[in-house]
Amino acid sequence: MKFGKEFAAQMVPEWQGAYMDYHYLKTLLKDIQVFKQRTKHQQPVPHGLKRSMSMYRAFSGLLSHRHAHQSIDPTSSSDVEDHPILVDSVNRNGSKKYETTFHMQGDKGGEYELVYFRRLDDEFNKVDKFYKSKVAEVTQEAETLTKQMDAFIAFRIKVENPQGWSWQDRSIDMARLASSVAASTAALAASIPAGARTSGRRSVELEHMEIIEEGPSVRNDSDDDKKDTAKQDIGVKNIEKPVLVVNKFKEHKPAPLQILDRVKMNNTLATPRSTIKVILNAPKQSDLKFNRENLNKVENKLKRAFVEFYQKLLLLKSYSFLNTLAFSKIMKKYDKITSRNASKTYMNMVDGSYLGFFGGCGFALIVALILNIRARHILGHDGTDQYMETMFPLYSLFGFIVLHTVMYAGNVYFWRRYRVNYAFIFGFKQGTELGYREVLLVSFGLSVMALASVLSNLDMEMDPKTNDFKAFTEIVPLILVLVVFVIMFLPFNILFRSSRFFFLTCLFHSILAPLYKVRLPDFFLADQLTSQVQAFRSLEFYICYYGWGDFRHRENSCTGNDIFNTFSFIVAVVPFWSRLLQCLRRFFEEKDTLQGYNAGKYFITIVALCLRTAHSLNGGFSWEISALVVSVAAAVISTYWDLVYDWGLLQRHSRNRWLRDKLLVPRKSVYFGAMVLNVLLRFAWLQAVFKFELSGLHRQAMITIVASLEIIRRGIWNFFRLENEHLNNAGRYRAFKSVPLPFNYVEDEDKDE
Repeated sequence: MKFGKEFAAQMVPEWQGAYMDYHYLKTLLKDIQVFKQRTKHQQPVPHGLKRSMSMYRAFSGLLSHRHAHQSIDPTSSSDVEDHPILVDSVNRNGSKKYETTFHMQGDKGGEYELVYFRRLDDEFNKVDKFYKSKVAEVTQEAETLTKQMDAFIAFRIKVENPQGWSWQDRSIDMARLASSVAASTAALAASIPAGARTSGRRSVELEHMEIIEEGPSVRNDSDDDKKDTAKQDIGVKNIEKPVLVVNKFKEHKPAPLQILDRVKMNNTLATPRSTIKVILNAPKQSDLKFNRENLNKVENKLKRAFVEFYQKLLLLKSYSFLNTLAFSKIMKKYDKITSRNASKTYMNMVDGSYLGFFGGCGFALIVALILNIRARHILGHDGTDQYMETMFPLYSLFGFIVLHTVMYAGNVYFWRRYRVNYAFIFGFKQGTELGYREVLLVSFGLSVMALASVLSNLDMEMDPKTNDFKAFTEIVPLILVLVVFVIMFLPFNILFRSSRFFFLTCLFHSILAPLYKVRLPDFFLADQLTSQVQAFRSLEFYICYYGWGDFRHRENSCTGNDIFNTFSFIVAVVPFWSRLLQCLRRFFEEKDTLQGYNAGKYFITIVALCLRTAHSLNGGFSWEISALVVSVAAAVISTYWDLVYDWGLLQRHSRNRWLRDKLLVPRKSVYFGAMVLNVLLRFAWLQAVFKFELSGLHRQAMITIVASLEIIRRGIWNFFRLENEHLNNAGRYRAFKSVPLPFNYVEDEDKDE
């Protein structure tokens, strides 16, 4: 389906007039295209006449500059060609608007292009204004919901404890009640399909909307891929203002009981009695009656209000994403028709505008999770250690995966920005490689599911004395893991099947090393797995906890089990062992001495990892010294290998001293900063040996932080590793794959002998 039709189909019907008029802008582009085709075959105009016509166009009233205060250097013609437009914000009638200055008005057909940019600005300002107004509405609604929560907490206290409470007990319980409603609401909202409305309107299929494409040709067009800066950098960029909507609840404090003196209950139930009261002008509010029935009514109303509020955030996300994508598509069409490079400049403005709101759902759940933990004083509960030793390792697995995918999305973004041909290097089929937006879509989808799962689990009492653990909620993380595995192996052509199968193929080759010939994507993936040791241990804990532990009561004896401890060594060593075998195969096949040294590097890393694991299990001074000495040696060797061989840096006689001759990133400080950061993060394991602890931080939380630092280090390593590979390919003019031939002639074998 063409993008225009898909764009119209995904609109929120009630907001249809507020979307960008994609069809109208396409007609303007068609006028430009028709003019260029009509003038392409005309006879060339004499030089003198051409100059006169250009001057006439430049000074006509239609083509006057909209920014008289802005100009460009007339001696710098290359700047004009590289940046045919200039987009700036101006204040008109007290409101901020965006206006585009078109620098190529003197060209043939410049009148058409100027009209196009004026209409484009009008559409963007319309979208931006509407979006701001809707954000203001939900911000106001957030404040209202906060006040409602205050009243509800106080109301519940009066119902459950009419005898009166001590201030300490009151504060704890008010926080517990507030978090209970917030967690239940978040879990309920997460279970409702995106875009579903209580009013019965047609649901907006957000998951499908977020991956729409214009057609097969879009992803095969390398030029479009290089210019594709349309959708947002979906991390934390440009979401500050909309996030205020959620932050209203972050500082929520228990309300005093005196608030009940200023509130009354709204009677919103449509009954014959209420209708008669309306006719008789009876008040719509009634005095508070502190009973269980009214408490349940208030709680149900608030839950529905929070779910509806959540759906509004989803619709705003949908609106922002669709319009941003539409502006990207229309600017790519403009570049293609006019052979200019204006889309990057215009989309940089879009990225930095108020419209750049994405990933709010995951952020909202993170804020809700922090609120839940803080409000319920979970870290001070008697069951904190029990929770941190059981449920936390289960959920941290998803955190490791999401963090790694986010880092990979950042890698893809910068690879494209600096023209690293990662699709060719990895050997993706043409047009099947995922962009950073698709990778972020996957990571945010997984994070939303995981965070909703955490909230549903925290909705129960943490204190083991209450025995309020429920079997179903305790197996939620296991269900989520099984869902992820099912999605990975789905044979249907959905959810990026080509990329999923490519990943599984590389994973299979890595696990069965050295039985398969080593390709770059195989050992690159194995290197990624070496940074996920803690994730492998989390998977091991899943098997032990749900297989031999009493998960119904959050009890397990995994850490005291000899078999579990033995497998703690094995699962941590597996990815490094795969890399060791890959290096040995390349050493014997390619006769490359460096691969032998690389194998030695992984061997000493395996020894260091085993010693650190033994030290963590057994303790003792001798284990500590052994782990420290071997780990320092392994870290120094690995750091040197990263910088010199993987990144190609530390070249003393290079044109860029201590770097390499060719650099893709203009700023040399980036390379030096990355080298320093790599060294620091390489030695994060020192915490495991010396057992550094932060006040109030649980041991499992510290382990997770250290593991996350290693994932971040790997993400930084990825960019420079592939940059070096790309430059090596460019130096050897390797732009094509080596395709294996079907036959092998006998005389060729004789020559080899």
